Amino acid sequence: MKHRTLGRTGIQVSPYALGTMMFGAAGNPDHDESIRIIHHALDAGINFVDTADIYSDGESEEIVGKALKGRRDEIVLATKVHYPMGKDPNRRGNSRRWIMTAVEDSLRRLRTDHIDLYQIHRPDPTVDIEETLSALTDLIHAGKVRAIGSSTFPASEVVEAQWVSERRGLERFHTEQPPYSILNRGVERELLPAVQRHGMGTLVWSPLAQGLLTGRYRKAHHNGTHRANAMPGHFDNERKLDVVEQLIPLAAEAGLKLTHLAMAFAITHPGVTSAIVGPRTMEHLQDTLAGLEVTLDDDILDRIDEIAPPGTDAGPNDVAYNPPSITQTSLRRRPAPERPAA
Repeated sequence: MKHRTLGRTGIQVSPYALGTMMFGAAGNPDHDESIRIIHHALDAGINFVDTADIYSDGESEEIVGKALKGRRDEIVLATKVHYPMGKDPNRRGNSRRWIMTAVEDSLRRLRTDHIDLYQIHRPDPTVDIEETLSALTDLIHAGKVRAIGSSTFPASEVVEAQWVSERRGLERFHTEQPPYSILNRGVERELLPAVQRHGMGTLVWSPLAQGLLTGRYRKAHHNGTHRANAMPGHFDNERKLDVVEQLIPLAAEAGLKLTHLAMAFAITHPGVTSAIVGPRTMEHLQDTLAGLEVTLDDDILDRIDEIAPPGTDAGPNDVAYNPPSITQTSLRRRPAPERPAA
């Protein structure tokens, strides 16, 4: 497998990264099988493994730690912090207090003395970004973290973080991890150009649009899987399914599986370093790896652009981060007495 440079870190990573969200109680509870899946990915040439403390409440990190025994030095290991790890209100978010505790917990579960890429899983509007970057800078200086990144940050907050790092003399985010697929191309408009301008690497998640780009979910019938039942607005969205129905014959015409078309598309953008594959079973991983050598020519890419225009999302991007300015009505509405124009 070829390698690409992760931003300006000098770290070489595979174009496919192994995501481990599905290992543990939330996906595959069989530790031995999950470890075999991880080993198969490494044997196939994947050297980039991405996890998070929140995945199955730390169980995923524990599985990864066991799987990497004896192979840690050949792997670029990434994990994330932000989401609640218990009921304590201070065991969450992007504060220095929590980051310093969370990193020790992750190091213990991962059975390692350092993390190659430590990422902030989501923005935290209650914490000054300077506080977060200061804590992460100390972790780099302490040798516990090699590089730092963000995940699902809006372009404006990516740029703000770069500005704060420069002005305050702090370590900067080296990577961003946004959702990106043929169905969710909105990040092409502002985020990916911003990341490229600042020399950041990008590892994109959900390149298969949470399963819609496997071809398993069709417009003609509802697939009553656990995932479809849990996210009906995503899997029943007419606009997204319309795009899928047009992509299926395009892939067939090119002699490709839809899964392989979607993965090859995700790593074709020059702003994308790696695309994360998140298998739950060995079959899922093997199916994805079978498309490693697939490349898309300009004719196919032009056809994709016609079906799913660049810079647009096919339907609501229900996996995107919504800032308080969207989620809190009080930030979108003046108090009633102040609303009249006269």
